[in-house]
Amino acid sequence: MDAIVFGATGFIGRSLVAELLNENQRVAAAVRTDTLTPWLSARGIDTSGLTVVSADITRPLTGLPDVRDVYNAAARFAFGLDVAEARATNVTGALNVIEWAATLPGLRRLVHISGYRVSASDGRPDYRRLGAYEASKFEGDLAVRARARELGVPLTVANPSTVIGPGQYIGLAGIVEDLWKGRLPALPGGPDVFLPVVTIDYFARFLAKLPTGAAGEYWVLDDATPHLPELVRAIADHTGVSAPRRTVPVSLVRRLPRRLTGADPETLSFLSADRYPTASARAFAAAAGLEMPPVADALRRWADDLVAARFGAAEPWLRPYGFHSVAGSRTWLMGDRHQPTHVLLHGLPMNADLWAPLAAHLPAGVLAPDLPGLGRSAPLPRNATINTWLADLMGPVLTRPVLVAHSLACGPALRFAVEHPERISKLVLVSPAFLQAPGSRLTRSGMAVPMLRRMSAARLAGTLGLPEGPAVASAAADLRRPGVAGRVITALRTAFAQREESRRLLAKVTIPLEIVVGAHDPLVSAVDHPVTEIAGAGHYPQLTHPAEVAHRLSAHSPAVRTP
Repeated sequence: MDAIVFGATGFIGRSLVAELLNENQRVAAAVRTDTLTPWLSARGIDTSGLTVVSADITRPLTGLPDVRDVYNAAARFAFGLDVAEARATNVTGALNVIEWAATLPGLRRLVHISGYRVSASDGRPDYRRLGAYEASKFEGDLAVRARARELGVPLTVANPSTVIGPGQYIGLAGIVEDLWKGRLPALPGGPDVFLPVVTIDYFARFLAKLPTGAAGEYWVLDDATPHLPELVRAIADHTGVSAPRRTVPVSLVRRLPRRLTGADPETLSFLSADRYPTASARAFAAAAGLEMPPVADALRRWADDLVAARFGAAEPWLRPYGFHSVAGSRTWLMGDRHQPTHVLLHGLPMNADLWAPLAAHLPAGVLAPDLPGLGRSAPLPRNATINTWLADLMGPVLTRPVLVAHSLACGPALRFAVEHPERISKLVLVSPAFLQAPGSRLTRSGMAVPMLRRMSAARLAGTLGLPEGPAVASAAADLRRPGVAGRVITALRTAFAQREESRRLLAKVTIPLEIVVGAHDPLVSAVDHPVTEIAGAGHYPQLTHPAEVAHRLSAHSPAVRTP
């Protein structure tokens, strides 16, 4: 085998294995449980050069294949760890890897992944001050260097900063989550706090090349990372939320009760203005032809990944995804922005995740946004309306898609179809509220903003008459963010006031139009358009009966619009 990777199922380890396989290396992945192979297969990685071996580095290692290069990417990375638990992997485990590597007759290099805050100086790690994670990494770093010298093991140490990318939800990700959820009134630390980042893709490529260079030590981080307040402002601007304007000194945060600050004491030692010796890493990268992506772009992509995955609580159902400027709103878009077959506009109090079950039955090329001010999208500026937003959303579209709108969104969709019939091939209105009994389950229940914001996913599902599931959980998570619940109630009232206007627009539509409703939520007004009633469905047939709704939508194929 060319290489073995310990910790191959971890955030860094799995990306390293993927990179080595992409370089056509024969790789042994040392794991306790094989969650790696499905992860690689889901990303289209050729696993023909992969051998999965069972290994527990907290115990002496035996029975593993001979390899040329050894990577130790195993680490117990979490805050609040028990000291024994942290030391088992980060100290004892690291030494077990060294001991085993020393027995390999053809060993070229052992690459040990440490950390940018870890010092190579002598001294005992202060577990009380640093916490179990950082102190154990510090102790492990010292122990690995000393034992490698004793055994004559060719050692290279990689010291990464915060590694960002899909799947990383610890450390700096916690600050971003608090920012997103409106729980970050002030930033801990001063204006010069430096929390450097490096992307997982770059770091994996760097690690894959390390055995070809000189043994030594490399701090791998982007020196261009902005200071923490600027970094947070950049992410806030990208996601359309408000950034904190104040900072709180770390010394004060340490003295305040954690229940007030929400800050984990173990994270505070990372809040410093220290800089790091990156010259050797930059020289090696240049010689290897590696180039870091622009840090601003990397941070924006990572923010999109965090929001899409609900900070580790969900799996994105549609790609690509991310925030885009639409009529001045930082709008959350999922899917094909340029050549969609269907454009899907959700109703209340949901977001674009409402369409996941239906989209699984539709041709590729769905575009599903969160409406402005709802779900994950920021509100519109005062000089914009939902009509200008929809026109701007459709601006980059090069097809004549089927426009599908649900409930509240049916009104804006109707206006767009009347004003721009050449832009869409068909209009489908799902449960158009202006043709159904006045009000919704939310309004009939007398729902107030504070009550709506505090709703659990289970209670929201009960209120809407829906089964619990990812779409409802996603909506409930958004309703807890500042301002969203209030905008839902305002939108309900606005839609009710526009019922008659929307009914009059029906007669002006010149393209094919079809209405789909659930049998338990029928129309109360007659219309001169085809109506499909889904047996057993209520106000959300696309969620409860997606195959039946998809059958109606797939009957009409869009044509490419010529420039």
